[in-house]
Amino acid sequence: MLHEIRRHQVRPGRRAEWVRSLQEVVMPFQASLGMDVTASLVLVEEEDDYVWIRRFEDEARSESLHAAVRDHGRWRNGTGPAVHDLLVPEESVITRVVPTPAPPLR
Repeated sequence: MLHEIRRHQVRPGRRAEWVRSLQEVVMPFQASLGMDVTASLVLVEEEDDYVWIRRFEDEARSESLHAAVRDHGRWRNGTGPAVHDLLVPEESVITRVVPTPAPPLR
């Protein structure tokens, strides 16, 4: 099992728009391709930051799902550019982690 913790800085004042776009467009689109989003979080102390977590069976599945999203015409020609317009891309941090035997995230 492999998890990806994605922390994004959203353009000032646009976090609600970003969360709405993720919940209504990005997550359903990615789920339709097999992506498993396990958490969607806003930071209490940082009003323009957002975190989401995706889970993959293994490295091979991670690579194939990333390619499926990245290479899809809907992502390249509409969804991707629209979402990236809401972010400060150079501030995004993606951390890949594997779970320990401790209790799962709820």
